[in-house]
Amino acid sequence: MDLALRDRFTELWKNYFGETALPIVFFYTDAETSARMVPKTEKRSCFIGALSQVRRGKSLAFSAESIGCAGGKRYLGFGNKLRPGFEYFLSCGNQEIEGERYLRTPAQVEKFLKDAPWKPAPASQIVFRRWDMLEVKDEPEVVIFFATPDVLSGLFTLAGFDRDDIQGTIAPFGSGCASVIQYPLAEALHEKPRAVLGMFDVSARPYVKPNELTFALPMTRFTEIIHYMDETFLTTHAWEKVRDRISRSTGQESAG
Repeated sequence: MDLALRDRFTELWKNYFGETALPIVFFYTDAETSARMVPKTEKRSCFIGALSQVRRGKSLAFSAESIGCAGGKRYLGFGNKLRPGFEYFLSCGNQEIEGERYLRTPAQVEKFLKDAPWKPAPASQIVFRRWDMLEVKDEPEVVIFFATPDVLSGLFTLAGFDRDDIQGTIAPFGSGCASVIQYPLAEALHEKPRAVLGMFDVSARPYVKPNELTFALPMTRFTEIIHYMDETFLTTHAWEKVRDRISRSTGQESAG
């Protein structure tokens, strides 16, 4: 990781977004890192909930054994098996399975699974760090913001600033972990990668604040955005009004 780039974005973020929380990143590695390895678990738990620790500055590493959810294990790339009857589980259910009813029919689920991206983990562990905790040897692959609507308005507009189309950001259907792992990893393979707006998954919503969504993008795309931030609407009076409101809401959150 280029620490000058790390520090440059940190400076820009504070200038344009005030005390809003910095993003987190992840990368895969087989090497030993300073991140704490999350221990093996047999208990069912949502991986998204564990990211709250990373957002507070604690770097965490996950192996396949660290994930207490079959879906989380799949979307982090540590396995591609699905529970028997998954097409009924995600849709209308049957006599043995209570359906989540996120899609109408099992056939829709099968089509979704065929079309949704999946990339196997290229190493034995996935490491998550907050942006300001990045080290020289780290090679972040994806940057993830947990953001309120005002902050999202800035990120969304930044993601479209240099494009000649209207698809700088996408919001595909999928689980919370898919929206911050698999979809942005798939975008990294595109000639013109897009940002991914996510965390619409009803099952994952209890693990984030009620006014938050995620905004994830490949590191390659994020680097481009850093380099042109000073050219954008962020320097205008229009953004200053939004920034002031962001600062007020951040202050109220801190006070609470």
